Amino acid sequence: MTSLRKLGPSDLEVFPLSLGGNVFGWTADEAQSFAVLDAYTAGGGNFVDTADAYSAWAPGNEGGESETIVGRWFAARGNRSEVVLATKVGAHPQFKGLAAANIRAAAEASLRRLDTDYIDLYYTHYDDPSVPVEEIITALDGLVREGKVRAIAASNISPERLQESLEFSDREGLARYVALQPHYNLVSRDTYEGPLQDVASRNGLAAVPYYALASGFLTGKYRPGTKVDSARAEGAGKHLGTERGVRVLAALDEIAEARGAEAATVALAWLAAQPTVAAPIASARTVDQLPALLAVGELTLTDAELSKLTQASA
Repeated sequence: MTSLRKLGPSDLEVFPLSLGGNVFGWTADEAQSFAVLDAYTAGGGNFVDTADAYSAWAPGNEGGESETIVGRWFAARGNRSEVVLATKVGAHPQFKGLAAANIRAAAEASLRRLDTDYIDLYYTHYDDPSVPVEEIITALDGLVREGKVRAIAASNISPERLQESLEFSDREGLARYVALQPHYNLVSRDTYEGPLQDVASRNGLAAVPYYALASGFLTGKYRPGTKVDSARAEGAGKHLGTERGVRVLAALDEIAEARGAEAATVALAWLAAQPTVAAPIASARTVDQLPALLAVGELTLTDAELSKLTQASA
């Protein structure tokens, strides 16, 4: 049984792999999404990550498709209390930005789509520098006080604004960010390591990295001369043209073979072992993509293996 990890100073306890909901209503239809959610929870997973903006970028979509599917799944399975549900505010086409009134309206819309009366973890999706942190935190605190949100978190925010937000919460005794969702993986380390990670570490925040598998590149399916049928193939494939990408794949292959594991599992295990990281996020379009993701809960890399990957990805 994989042990759950505490999410920063909150009372939320999560499986060490968060299931990304960005594919629901985009590359996975409702039936596929239900199957993936069923298999993830059957495998011990309890941490589902979505956003009100998912998947507004897809032709014919307007945003909210992923939340709607997750809400229907909760209704069909009757398991809302068993899942730590994370969603985000600020990027939906109809609810852009982090003005107080917008946070309130977007939260109410998310609750309706998710068919629930509370959100476990509510992220600001992208920081909105046009709005003072005081206004953002006060609006989020109101949702917490009303019981509509259990804990708050931030994503895509500068170290300075994050620190400022935490200091305001502490000074005023308001809800405080417990987690941070940064872009972070073996081929993108400087997007988190450094000042942002320092603020998270200093303040006891848990990191829940997105793009944990670099849009699929770190699964090992992208190789020179191979063509991958994926909506994200272009973004993932670009790493093949870098020395770092080639080095990382070689190290992943070596460790995966020695441990009898998938490359994706090894990449996630490296990330899960990094300071502040509680649970990387990865999405699965089909049920057969899930075992390699869930296996991160059972794979602990040795110091030598972690070091090999850290050096390869430098």
